[in-house]
Amino acid sequence: MKFKIIFGILFLFCLTNCVGTSSQGIFGTGVSVALDPRSIGTQIDDNIMQKSLSSRLIIKDKKYVLSINTKVLDGRIFITGKVDDPEEKLQITKMAWETKGVRSVKNNIIIKEEFDFKQSAKDLLITSQLRTAMIVNKKIKSTNYNIDTYKKKIYIYGIAQDQDEMKEVIEEAKSILDVEKVIASILLVDDLRIQKN
Repeated sequence: MKFKIIFGILFLFCLTNCVGTSSQGIFGTGVSVALDPRSIGTQIDDNIMQKSLSSRLIIKDKKYVLSINTKVLDGRIFITGKVDDPEEKLQITKMAWETKGVRSVKNNIIIKEEFDFKQSAKDLLITSQLRTAMIVNKKIKSTNYNIDTYKKKIYIYGIAQDQDEMKEVIEEAKSILDVEKVIASILLVDDLRIQKN
């Protein structure tokens, strides 16, 4: 058992970068430390929580390396991905809630269906369009957001400087062709536990 835990932790450290450069993961480009309004201590705590949960998921089942994505922001855990049955989804949610320091869990895991190449291509296009729109929009700090699209539903996670930026991000997402729903889990800088001085 000890060997599995050590292997899981070492494996995760090989897959991810240090906190000093960015919190990059399977979600795509992570929140840049230079622009991240969280304190360094909070960023480190979040990174430790994310690695802890990811290690436990890998120990439970190696397939979760590719099928489940986790992100931790200010003690709040966001999970996306696909699983075979509802019971798995509940078990992963329970594991997330058992992570030390967790404040909330947002579980957007989807029960697997037959793979649809056409739908996956559309979802990828929607994600790319929103990412580009956010980069071009000077009112949005795009590096502070992660985007995931599934069946024309956009999931946005991140930290907004203020209400105006949050509205701007949601409007950009809603303006993309074929988007059916926008699910935003965006925190405001003022709502963070600890901010930079």
